[in-house]
Amino acid sequence: MTIEVRVPTLGESVSEATVATWFKKPGDIVAQDEMLCELETDKVTVEVPAPAAGRLAEIVAPEGATVGVNALLAQIAAGAEAATAQPTQQPAPKAAPKAEEGKMTDVMVPTLGESVTEATVSTWFKKVGDAVAVDEMLCELETDKVSVEVPSPVAGVLTEILAPEGSTVDAKARLAVVAEGAAAAAPAPAAPAATAAAPAPAATPAARADVEDAPAAKKAMAEAGLTAAEVTGTGRDGRIMKEDVARAVAGKAEAAPAVASAVPAPAAPPRAPVPAEDAAREERVKMTRLRATIARRLKDAQNTAAMLTTYNEVDMSGIMDLRNAYKDAFEKKHGVKMGFMSFFVKACCHALKEVPEVNAEIDGGDVVYKNYVHMGVAVGTPSGLVVPVVRDADQMGFAAIEKKIAELGVRARDGKLSMAEMQGGSFTISNGGVYGSLMSSPILNPPQSGILGMHKIQDRPVVVNGQIVIRPMMYLALSYDHRIVDGKGAVTFLVRVKEALEDPRRLLMDL
Repeated sequence: MTIEVRVPTLGESVSEATVATWFKKPGDIVAQDEMLCELETDKVTVEVPAPAAGRLAEIVAPEGATVGVNALLAQIAAGAEAATAQPTQQPAPKAAPKAEEGKMTDVMVPTLGESVTEATVSTWFKKVGDAVAVDEMLCELETDKVSVEVPSPVAGVLTEILAPEGSTVDAKARLAVVAEGAAAAAPAPAAPAATAAAPAPAATPAARADVEDAPAAKKAMAEAGLTAAEVTGTGRDGRIMKEDVARAVAGKAEAAPAVASAVPAPAAPPRAPVPAEDAAREERVKMTRLRATIARRLKDAQNTAAMLTTYNEVDMSGIMDLRNAYKDAFEKKHGVKMGFMSFFVKACCHALKEVPEVNAEIDGGDVVYKNYVHMGVAVGTPSGLVVPVVRDADQMGFAAIEKKIAELGVRARDGKLSMAEMQGGSFTISNGGVYGSLMSSPILNPPQSGILGMHKIQDRPVVVNGQIVIRPMMYLALSYDHRIVDGKGAVTFLVRVKEALEDPRRLLMDL
């Protein structure tokens, strides 16, 4: 029986790849899931495993060939055909009894989520030689959106760390190797343990003589005028990949003398010189991927949207009286406390129906109006601000909203949010009041067109029916994209929110 080996799914918007390296040749015996070849796209490198055990009968796409998704790469002879070829295969040396007792299992990068292609290894909880249990946390990865814990797939001993702390790994990279079974009882050798976490040294010229660089890398080197000696390869056996060439080109550009061209404007102003006695008391820490992404997205929002903020204030006594009257019964029935957020979510949902452009977004030359409300709720975490989304909030009751917000808040602070839980929001609420903020101008969460800022509740004198009284007041701020939302619509939205909060009965009557 002949089994076809085809190009796997390469990812969104990637339609073709280049066959970089074949690890097997025709006639070789292959095991199921053993790596046959490596494909290189313009974004990632993809390894192609054998779909079944057998003999590699034919290679259809040689190294350097460009192939599309689902294209035929090779054919494997399985069953009786593979058995007849077995005598021609060089017999494998017999392993020592102890080596046979344990099976080596790769620890791979888990699914990172849609649109996330790489992560940074932030912390290893285990070191080489440590015994690990099934599902015990080995390390933590940090993406530009969430932190991901990597559990051990088997019980055994951590024999090798392939991605040390601080390294960047792609979505299909190997992180470590665990020896399972009886091998777990034996301590790891001292020499490998000492070097496992260290990055592999660059291949020497003699060692690189037999290494075939990726075809795309060769082309990139020729275009950039670089030789293989000027590029450090990070692929298998020091093989040069396309991204290695890109790094070498970037490094060469940074090292070029300033007189070669006019000095470009720096992305950020250079830091002024610091006295030595002050520098000794400073600490420089690399910005986390999450913080860097927050900074980039906020600056993009300022640069892209025509952002404007309108303000109002709301008398919170109506909500507070309602909470005091029903909070015990509410918690007893629904198992969750009645907070302020559910009132604000419901008030915004009502206002968004009247002013739909605040719930819309710009897509090129179109305006996309959304007939649903996916409410983003900004949550502060130890690593930065994240915005989990309460989907279809307009169809939920007060209890369901409170439960969902509480659940998402806990998951956010624990770094357990999935990508799906932070995508697709149509409007956002940010509560700076929990930190004591009296008034602020929130920044839009692109591509959304509106964000409501809540603030501290403070007793202030106000005039009610011609009398000066003390009431619990809160300032509200609506930041909106003036490209799509007019001033009238923004003010109307905020007034409707104010009316619904000051008289919560309007929410029940859908007024």
